[in-house]
Amino acid sequence: MTAINDFLAMGGYALFVWPAFGLAAVVLVGLWLGSHRRLRASRRALSLIEPERRARGGEP
Repeated sequence: MTAINDFLAMGGYALFVWPAFGLAAVVLVGLWLGSHRRLRASRRALSLIEPERRARGGEP
């Protein structure tokens, strides 16, 4: 159990290390959510445009 406590203490730098890990995780999740939402919006817009293009005789 001491090894785990030593690891979590990060040699006395835990006050700086763990918030940095937390902030990095928040940023990565935010980037993923933004990308996912933008992808869904792009697919939705494409699904609205695609029938019009096919009706005009565009490529399938």
